[in-house]
Amino acid sequence: MKIQEALVARIYELCKERGLTINGLSTLSAVPPSTLKNIIYGISKNPGVVTIKILCDAFEITLAEFFDTDLFNNLEQEIE
Repeated sequence: MKIQEALVARIYELCKERGLTINGLSTLSAVPPSTLKNIIYGISKNPGVVTIKILCDAFEITLAEFFDTDLFNNLEQEIE
């Protein structure tokens, strides 16, 4: 799994846990739906840490909690 795929999977996982849709997350976080959709569809390959922090605030978790999952802990190195 690549970082982008792990990021999208984690967003979906957290939305599911909280009963949120992507549009609901957009409303809660004030991140525009277009920005979230660009992340989800891979148009935005490297969303900024500020955007991820804002999403974490909406999920009421820390950045550490967002990334401290098997999704990220088991990623293969992408730089060759």
